[in-house]
Amino acid sequence: MTVVGNDFTNAMTWDMGVWASLNLFTGCFVSGKSVGIIGLGRIGTAIAQRMEAFGCPISYYSRSLEPNSSYKYYPNVIELASNSEILVVACSLTEETRHIINREVIDALGPNGFLINIGRGGHVDEPELVSALAEGRLSGAGLDVFEQEPEVPEQLIGLDNVVLTPHVGSCTQETRTAIADLVVANLVAHFANEPLLTPVI
Repeated sequence: MTVVGNDFTNAMTWDMGVWASLNLFTGCFVSGKSVGIIGLGRIGTAIAQRMEAFGCPISYYSRSLEPNSSYKYYPNVIELASNSEILVVACSLTEETRHIINREVIDALGPNGFLINIGRGGHVDEPELVSALAEGRLSGAGLDVFEQEPEVPEQLIGLDNVVLTPHVGSCTQETRTAIADLVVANLVAHFANEPLLTPVI
């Protein structure tokens, strides 16, 4: 099943006649699955906390070991992928993390693994992901971001083992209000010669 489009409301509007023809019974439990998270910052930690509620063992990779974390740390992404059933990309995009999800990582995740990317499209080598999904070397993927947004590779759209959303991870009234409030708070701090709440470093 593929969900994609620039208008999320329209993308999620189904013809009820299509519903009857879908095979809706080929999913799998998230509960108990081992989840690996790339990037254990604010967002990665929030994801981990939510997945714990489903009884998922959590492990992670980041630039350094988080001393106050109880989650298992792996020193590289390949080891993390090898020990995960669901791999979530939640790190920032830098030259070091561009295409951090490559063929080697995908193959380490394996044919029963799922990749979730809510970071940036550049984290994933999209041609390698397409071939892995098409060849069954990866079970499935959930993607909210793409390398050449708003363009989405046609090969991804045609696959039935990927869910696509048009970069709408922050599209809630609460989140957009919080973003606007943060912008104002940073401006107030700047003009008062105080430290910024979220400086760009």
